[in-house]
Amino acid sequence: MKIILVFLFIASLALLARAEKDYSSLDSAASPETKSRFAMLDDVRILANGLLQLGHGLKDFVHKTKGQMNDIFQKLYIFDRSFYELSLQTSEIKEEEEQLRQTTARLQINNEEIKNLSQEMNSKIEDLIQNKIQLQEKVWGLEDKVTKLAIIQPSVQDTKEISSLKAFVEQQDNHIKQLLKIVEDQHVQLDRQHNQIMDLEDKVQEPSPFLFSQLVISPSTEGANGQPSTRVSHPSCSQFVGVGEGAALDCTALYNSGTRSSGVYTIKPNGSEAFDVYCEVKLGSAWTVIQNRVDGSLGFNQTWDAYTNGFGDLN
Repeated sequence: MKIILVFLFIASLALLARAEKDYSSLDSAASPETKSRFAMLDDVRILANGLLQLGHGLKDFVHKTKGQMNDIFQKLYIFDRSFYELSLQTSEIKEEEEQLRQTTARLQINNEEIKNLSQEMNSKIEDLIQNKIQLQEKVWGLEDKVTKLAIIQPSVQDTKEISSLKAFVEQQDNHIKQLLKIVEDQHVQLDRQHNQIMDLEDKVQEPSPFLFSQLVISPSTEGANGQPSTRVSHPSCSQFVGVGEGAALDCTALYNSGTRSSGVYTIKPNGSEAFDVYCEVKLGSAWTVIQNRVDGSLGFNQTWDAYTNGFGDLN
């Protein structure tokens, strides 16, 4: 395009110079009739000026088009980068979904084992109940014998036999009570495992876009010194935990229980002691603020023990 513009400009200048030369030579030598033949030189000059203006216009158009193409390339670069980040997030969600499926499969296997164990325990309970009935009948018979023997002077040997039988009966009764307690604990554990499996099956049956919409990554906010703050929330996974006695399991559990204001709250995750955290309510969920540099007055170059126990001001 630039070569064409330069060529048009040079051609117009050459044409104009030649026309002026011919016009000057003919003006001195030719007759008035001959001069009329070159009256079109003015038109040639006008045409040359028009071509020159056209060249400038084409040059401006080229610069404008080049700027628009640069903007388009910049937008395409941003789009490619966003698509790449979206692909990474999708891969992470697929990995989490696969882990969730594997966990569900393991829980189903555990559920089958617990069911089999429960059936065995039920059969043992029935046997124990039958044994208990038989023992009770024996105890009643022994009580009758003891009542009858109390009337008659018993010998030392009969007294020892009665004491031995009473001790045996008490031992069997305690054994039955222990087995019944074990069975009750197994039933409670079975119900808990069954509820967890039902929740996991509901999550697995949901489509992947729903899991993707539930994964929330908070945009980083910078403090006074440019250091970002980190917030983590995963509502789809936190639905497996709830509010326990005394303290919630996490900030999401607090949000689900009705908390709608940011602040310092006490949480108690599974297998841990209760401790205070700062929960930030935002975007329809509650964020657990892990690290937030405010003004740079507190150094983050701390020991591992300091990070384990926590440091800084929660407020």
